[in-house]
Amino acid sequence: MRIAVLGVLAASVLTACAGRPDGALIPVPDQVPGTSRVDMLVATVRERVDGPDVFSGERGDKVSFLEVDVSIPPASARKVGDVQWPKTVPGNPATDFVTTSLTDLTRPQAEKWFNAHVRKTPGRQALVFVHGYNQRFDDAVFRFAQIVNDSGADVTPVLFTWPSRGSLLAYGYDRESTSYSRDALERLLTFMAKDPSVTEVSILAHSMGNVVTLEALRQMAIRNGRIPPKIKNVMLAAPDVDVDVFRSVFNEIGDKRPNFTMFVSQDDKALQVSRRVWGGVPRVGQVDPFQEPYRSQFEKSGITVVDLTKLQTDDPLNHGKFAASPLVVQSIGARLAQGQTMTDSRVGFGENIVQLTTDAASTVGTAAGLVIAAPVAVMDSNTRTNYQSHLGQLGHSVSNTVESGASVIPLQGGQ
Repeated sequence: MRIAVLGVLAASVLTACAGRPDGALIPVPDQVPGTSRVDMLVATVRERVDGPDVFSGERGDKVSFLEVDVSIPPASARKVGDVQWPKTVPGNPATDFVTTSLTDLTRPQAEKWFNAHVRKTPGRQALVFVHGYNQRFDDAVFRFAQIVNDSGADVTPVLFTWPSRGSLLAYGYDRESTSYSRDALERLLTFMAKDPSVTEVSILAHSMGNVVTLEALRQMAIRNGRIPPKIKNVMLAAPDVDVDVFRSVFNEIGDKRPNFTMFVSQDDKALQVSRRVWGGVPRVGQVDPFQEPYRSQFEKSGITVVDLTKLQTDDPLNHGKFAASPLVVQSIGARLAQGQTMTDSRVGFGENIVQLTTDAASTVGTAAGLVIAAPVAVMDSNTRTNYQSHLGQLGHSVSNTVESGASVIPLQGGQ
């Protein structure tokens, strides 16, 4: 069984990596009508290398900063949720994700860049993305650009990329790199939260990136007595974290913590393998939040859990549904843009469960996006009627009508 699952993972990774040439980040001019731009700040503890790949998967001896401008093909040339990799380099802005510039920055320059961009951002919000296992530097840059672009969130984007070798067989190395990187992430979050111009910092972590994120937040809480209040939202997508370790770290963060939202899926093939690697201990990103003891534990913690198990995407591993589903990633952006949290502290876990079904002509992604985009609306009886009307216009129906709200949101249906 283990060999079979590893075989599926290997085949999926090889397929996903096919057509990704070295040098995909070589800057090219973009004069193509209809392209979109994502200008991001990048902080990394990867090793700098000569050549077009910029950074390797090895560990550097310092934190490096740079500004990266990514061009995304016109909407007519791409599917929301996908990254279009160039087949040859340099890439073509009309059909491929490309960079138009990469500029090295010192730490003071990075802080100045952040301040200037936050001041120009409506709501003065920032979003930090921490990628997962098996991610090359160019993978991380293009994936975050896709998330920012497709979410539609008007935020200042900051990518924290840690040393990952981008290899299926480098799981152990990547795991150790999370410990190597947590201090750098803590310092990054600290300078962002201290910036007088920023009003809100949100974090989106994926897979093994949750280990880096949780450890950095834990250190901040221990060092300062609490996490800075400007860090308001922490979104944990497919967290590759031992359930017992997660419980311990979460408790050590303390009561004065950000709003936590967790995206889980029981059909996550990558986390199935991780569970085997770690002696059969469940990964928190794969638990069934409706089953005990998890239901009671999430209720006590106040974490909002979004169950994506029934959601169908093009991701063969079911490990990146949060980004691959168009409306899920768009809903994340909508919540950030509105300056609202993705939870409602007035609602206890499991009081009610929102269940969406889709008809044969509709996609699960649309239903998923709507329910995550408006969790407060479905909790509020004054706005629920308008929300259900909006669903009806799209051909969706709501079953098990909400009485007051839900912390666990299962998304189900078929295409």
